[in-house]
Parts: sequence; structure tokens; C-alpha cells
Amino acid sequence: MNWLDTVRTGLEAIRTHRLRSGLTMLGILIGIAAVILTVGLGEGAQAQVRSQINALGTNLLIVSPGSSTSTTGIRGGFGSASTLTKADADALASKTTAPDIAAVAPATQGQGTLVAGSTNWTTTVVGTTPSWLHVRARTLDSGRFITSTDEQQTAAVVVLGPSTASELFGGRSPIGQTVTLNGIPLQVVGVLASTGPSSNSNNDDTAVVPYSTATQRLLGGSTRTSVGSIFVEASSSSTLSAAYQETQQELLAMHHIATPTGADFTITTQQSLLTTANSVNKTLTVLLGGIAGISLLVGGIGVMNIMLVSVTERIREIGLRKALGARPGVIRRQFLVEASVLGLTGGVLGAVVGVVGSQVLPHFISSPVALSPTATAAAIAIAIAIGLSFGVYPATRAARLAPIDALRME
Repeated sequence: MNWLDTVRTGLEAIRTHRLRSGLTMLGILIGIAAVILTVGLGEGAQAQVRSQINALGTNLLIVSPGSSTSTTGIRGGFGSASTLTKADADALASKTTAPDIAAVAPATQGQGTLVAGSTNWTTTVVGTTPSWLHVRARTLDSGRFITSTDEQQTAAVVVLGPSTASELFGGRSPIGQTVTLNGIPLQVVGVLASTGPSSNSNNDDTAVVPYSTATQRLLGGSTRTSVGSIFVEASSSSTLSAAYQETQQELLAMHHIATPTGADFTITTQQSLLTTANSVNKTLTVLLGGIAGISLLVGGIGVMNIMLVSVTERIREIGLRKALGARPGVIRRQFLVEASVLGLTGGVLGAVVGVVGSQVLPHFISSPVALSPTATAAAIAIAIAIGLSFGVYPATRAARLAPIDALRME
């Protein structure tokens, strides 16, 4: 019996027991689909985290103030002190002291209620410099961003986030319109582009004004002399570590602090955030993948079960073939082909369900599903391997039957 006859015989045996074979393939189908969707959810979550972190800016360092301690001894959290100033940001922008830093954007912020006609909306008001747009990797949807002239003249201008503009003006263009903040009329000169649905919604709900305007006319208080954070952009990803060291050394010198352990500020990098988030996502992916692997194991046991039943039912057929001269290798090959077909068919159908699920599932959950061609191909290969692995014992058992004993069986 050649290979073609073997495949034809195997397919005929599967067709003869459609329901039983279908249920066996269903176990493999569920396992393969679960693996594809699990890997897709893990990769989608990692891509979402990368997108959210990249929305902060490219090659970004975020310098935050240290903690404060009240007169009663109550210690605030990181960022509660007012230890960073505009002078710190100006020092970091110097190419002489920090050659690996491309741009610096100090920012101070607070909550404020914007009023446009009879409509009002409370949002985050950010006072910053023109470099903020580039450092934070933001773009404009319409109009312009604040300029150096606006900063120098303490101009009463504002750039709105897309969500803020929508709440205040609906479908109307806000460019050239006037909004009032703390009794100060501000002219809307631009609208930021949305950072996308995967990013924090607060990035789209904001109002950006010149730093000088925020500190001298709008926010007041400690913000007149301090900044809430300093965004530092390294010249490239390869110089991020050097920019970190330059930022740390310059601020320590500015604050007259001898050692990093006594620093009254903290520096956060994108890489540390990304590494932590990805570590959590990978752990969850492995956990879910293990659960999906159990489904595959159950499917493999189903293949072994159906093949053992098939061997038992076809003992007389096996004995007759061996009596007519069929070698044990031919009998073994026939049952392995049947097991492989069950695994391949279940794997392909599972891959189809996984691909369809990756397109449908994001409509019902908030997390995207990133389809991985490698994972899909690997899942199909695993399905075939499961069919072969769990079909070896039944096939070997059939091949070892003695013709006279098989023919004697009722």
C-alpha cells in the first residue's frame, strides 16, 4: 500500500465515523483557538502599553519633585514638594552642561474651569513652553501652538485638547474664540490632535497656556516659582542613559546635594515603565497560555481515545490486512495518518476561529487582540504534533497484533 492509498483509507475511516471524529477535532479546535487568542491578547496588551507610554514622548525622562513633610510631621508622596524650578529646566537645556539632551519642557499644572459663553468645563490647565509639543510627541489638529513670543509677552492664549474643545464648542471651530479662566479671557489659537483611544483620556482633556501666563496670571501660589515636572528628551534612544546621568548630576549641583541618595527629585524613564508593564503582561500571557495548553492536552487525549476505539473496532480488518501481507509499518502508518488528519483539521479550524475571534473580540472588550502569524503557524504545527504524538500508541498497538489472533476475534 503506497502513501496515496494510506491517506485515502485514513480519510475514509474518519468519514465513516463523522460524529466521533468531529467531537475529537472539536477538542483540538478549542485548544488551538484558545492559544491564538491568548497570545493575541498578551501581545495586544503589550502594544497598548507601549502606545500609552510612547504618548508621553520619545526618549523621554520625566523629572518630578520630591516629597514634602508638613509641620506636624506628615510626609507627602513623591511630587508633593516644590523643589523644581524654571531655572532647573533652563540649566538642563544648556548644551554645555547636558550635550545629550535634545529638548526640555518645564510644566506646571492645576485644575481650572473654562467658560465659553453659557458653557463651562473643568479641565487640567498646563503651563509650559513651546518645546512641550515636540517633547511630548503631540501634534496639532488645527491652529498653532504657543510660541516664544507668547511666552515672553505673557500672552493670553490657550491651546485646547480635542476633548476639551468638543465639550466647550461642540462641532464649532474653537479657533479664534475666547474662553475665560479665573476671570482672564484667553484666545483659543490651536487644538491638539487626539492621542488615540489606547491612550489615557486625560491627554485629550487639557488646556495648554504659556508658562509665564500660567504662573503670573492664572494659577499663582507656589506655581509662581516652581514647576510640577520637567520633561527631558534625550537626543536619541542610545543616549538616554547619558541624558539621565547628565540630568541627575546637573540637578544635584543646582540643589547643592552631594549624593543621589539625598536627591529631592525623582527621574522616571519610559524604559522602566515599559519593562514593568510588559513583565506583568508576559506573566498573565504565560498563565493564560498554560490554561490554553491544558485544553490542547485534553484534545490530544481525545485523539488517543478515538484511535484506541478505532483499533478495537477494526481488529479483524487489521488481521486480514496482515494476513494478506501488510507489514506492521504499513498498519502503523495508516493509523498515524488518521491521527494526523484529525490534528491538522482541528488545528486549521481552530486557527480560523482564532483569526475570526481576534477581529470580533475587540468589539466586546476594551483590550485589542494582536494576531500573530508566528503563533498561528506554531499552533497548527502543534496540532499536527499532538495528533502524531497521541496516535503513536494506538498505531503501535495495531501494528503489533498477530494476524491469527486478530482473525480469531469476534
